Amino acid sequence: MTDDLNTTANEILDRAQLAAAEFHQFNQEQTDLIVKAVFEAGFNNRVKLAKMAQEETGMGVWEHKVIKNVLGTQLVYESIKNEKTVGVISQDPLTGITEIAQPLGPILAVIPVTNPTSTAMFKILICLKSRNPIIISSHRGAAKSCAEAVRICYEAALSAGAPEDCIQMISSGSREFTQIMMASPKVALILATGGTGLVKAAYSSGNPAIGVGPGNVPVFIDESADIPFAVSSIISSKTFDNGTICASEQAIVMEEAIAAKVREEFERQGCYFLSQEEITKVEKFAIVPETSSMSPAVVGQSVSVIAEKSGIKVPEGTKILIARLDGIGKAYPLSVEVLAPILAFYIAKDYNSAVNYCIDLNYLGGIGHSAGIYANDERRIMEYSQLLNAGRILVNTPTSQGAVGYFFNNLPPSLTLGCGTGGKNITTENISAKNLINIQRVSRRRNNELWFGFDQSAYYNESLTADQITETYYKNH
Repeated sequence: MTDDLNTTANEILDRAQLAAAEFHQFNQEQTDLIVKAVFEAGFNNRVKLAKMAQEETGMGVWEHKVIKNVLGTQLVYESIKNEKTVGVISQDPLTGITEIAQPLGPILAVIPVTNPTSTAMFKILICLKSRNPIIISSHRGAAKSCAEAVRICYEAALSAGAPEDCIQMISSGSREFTQIMMASPKVALILATGGTGLVKAAYSSGNPAIGVGPGNVPVFIDESADIPFAVSSIISSKTFDNGTICASEQAIVMEEAIAAKVREEFERQGCYFLSQEEITKVEKFAIVPETSSMSPAVVGQSVSVIAEKSGIKVPEGTKILIARLDGIGKAYPLSVEVLAPILAFYIAKDYNSAVNYCIDLNYLGGIGHSAGIYANDERRIMEYSQLLNAGRILVNTPTSQGAVGYFFNNLPPSLTLGCGTGGKNITTENISAKNLINIQRVSRRRNNELWFGFDQSAYYNESLTADQITETYYKNH
């Protein structure tokens, strides 16, 4: 069986390498025509693909998946369309350095079940923009909708003159096959968006990888915040596609002085605070006790489904279930990341305690990812931002839509959010086409009078200090 998988993997990768060789000869204009054609095809099928993804996965809200598809096509295209990704991308006559962009080669892109069509189209666009063939590995739970997105993009690419096999999809959903592909020396890079285990496998494959980490996003509401605005913003984010974006809020933290106002506002805007008995019931449905992680059954489900499966009754039209918690960690199951409309609610005695709650939540399972703050005190905003280990600090902004960029800020639109070394990633950036090129630096010799005019024998004199040598170095220049 393994031999058959190895053979199939080699066939796929051999085709990708041939496509890479052809793609390497394309100029910027040819590349951009392909990218535009693919964006338009994906965008024109945004509704169809959203409905397919929701129906197949049973997660989220199809109307919201349409917006994700818009992000993954139109907004990504607008952000990269004018980027130079072919040939000379910069020249500096002062330094004598010319930068030349080169493609990486075949890229293996792993697609999550939570955002299948949008992530597939996003990764296809940034790979094509950088002239890299892409091989899509979809989650088994979203294979059909992902395959349709790939088909649409591939046909559009070919119609615009792209190399054959510049986009391929692994038909097998087996983990073993994906790992064989990851480990192949014919793969130039792995773009891994998915669970912690998958990302770890990508980084352990022996190939370069850009992965992402989980998000356990804390949000601090400061005394200076506009509370009704903050609550409305949080609700719009946590209910977006039923919380399936990993940057969605997980815990709300505030000082005791404003806790009553915040709770009252959440209730006024249609959220439901669980009793202790109800918290226990929701925990049993939403969290896997052996791993203290969210159950796949809760991901992307509506409040009504979660309530029914948990055996509780909530008012019709309830937007979010909120659990008042006193601690963080295994003893408090709902303090971990839950990609569903469920929020943890923490009341701190003072500002320092509130920030400590946020730091602890961040380190519980979302280190390096994202954090939010609602405040109108710039000093508090900057202090909070420097204390949290998060790649994105979203200020007075819904964290779901804010972290992926464009909607509320100038972050690059992306569906792969780096978490830095804290999240065991290589970068904290919102990944885009610029992350998928090698840059050659052509460096021309120049006359360095400072170096060649200096008596270098001074370096061999042990009695001279660094300050003395430096003074001599610059003395006559």
